[in-house]
Amino acid sequence: MHISPHRSEGTTKPYLVGLVLALALTAVPFGLVAARPLPPAPTLAVIAAAAIVQIVVHLRCFLRLDLKPSSHDKLLVLCFAAILIVIMIGGSLWIMFDLYDRMMSG
Repeated sequence: MHISPHRSEGTTKPYLVGLVLALALTAVPFGLVAARPLPPAPTLAVIAAAAIVQIVVHLRCFLRLDLKPSSHDKLLVLCFAAILIVIMIGGSLWIMFDLYDRMMSG
């Protein structure tokens, strides 16, 4: 079985694009927090937006998931991942706010 150079080049391109985007989406929030050019509320909004975009980049570039109607199994995996992310973020926020309330009340 012979693999042409054009075919292997086509398979690495999404990974390289994903790597560059992931690095940029990590560096921008890090730079905002380190340099503090914005007030805290807009900084948090930029960090949240970068996190959401980075999730999409990882799903699309690294896991090769898309929303085509022919890929029913992939859509189920995407929905399951979204539910897990909501549970993890919601649970983390719940724990942190509960700890904050306990420390401030007692």
